[in-house]
Amino acid sequence: MNKQNKKSKWQHFVDWVNGEEAIGMPKKISFKKIDFEKLQEDFEKYIWSGRKKAIFYMVMCVFVCLTFIGILLHTVTALPYFGGSNNPASNEVVQRYIENGVEETGATNIVAGMILDYRAFDTFGESNVLFLAVICVIMLLKKDKYNTTEQEQREEKEDEMFEKEDSNTILKRIANLLAPLLFLFGIYVVLNGHISPGGGFSGGAIIGAGFVLYASVNGQQKMQRFFTYKIFVRINVICLLTYCILKGYSFFTGANHLPNIIPKGTAGALLSGGLILPLNICVGMIVACTIYGFYALFTKGEI
Repeated sequence: MNKQNKKSKWQHFVDWVNGEEAIGMPKKISFKKIDFEKLQEDFEKYIWSGRKKAIFYMVMCVFVCLTFIGILLHTVTALPYFGGSNNPASNEVVQRYIENGVEETGATNIVAGMILDYRAFDTFGESNVLFLAVICVIMLLKKDKYNTTEQEQREEKEDEMFEKEDSNTILKRIANLLAPLLFLFGIYVVLNGHISPGGGFSGGAIIGAGFVLYASVNGQQKMQRFFTYKIFVRINVICLLTYCILKGYSFFTGANHLPNIIPKGTAGALLSGGLILPLNICVGMIVACTIYGFYALFTKGEI
């Protein structure tokens, strides 16, 4: 083998990680002339070379792990002490949020004013992360006629028959009574998130729990009567686009604060806070769809 074509240890390591090369095994053995002594020598040589490679890989893994551990420990030692007066959490930004938050955002809930007005740019990124997480799970777990076997299709039909024949009336009655209450409470938390503890994230989690409860008791066939995959995608896309349109100027102004298009209203009233209320609704719908989407995909493989 020429020196130019000879692989380095690092290239062998990369090939092994990619599954293109097995440690310690010969690539090709000719059986035209069987020389058992030579074959035994070659086998021992390959075993020894494989052991050396395995040792090298283990040393590299330990070195990489120790390097990352050292970096993390160094970062921890550089963190400020908890409760210190010079901490970044005790700077003028926090004082600005507390003293001027109600006047500048119109929201009596300081947290809602912070995440949906001062830092609405970050919250938009978090909402996109939720949407992308669901899309990735859909790509991996969604079942259709192209990636299911006949046996799986028969099992799904049997599960549907079981759901129809299930006679657990007490559980269904209680769940059907609680599900609308969960939806109502979730909507209340979302709509009052700017004037009381709550908001889009917590209210959306409550609504998503209501979806999960209804689907787990009544089956996803009944759930799909009013919440299908198309509705799921449309809600997520519309909410993200609405959020982007309402707060997208932050991308072009360096996240600088600009006056709200909608009047702030009277602090403490339901119709107050400017854009915080519609943004809370968008975030709440995205979170609710994300929670139910994970449940549906992990249980049935479809929404």
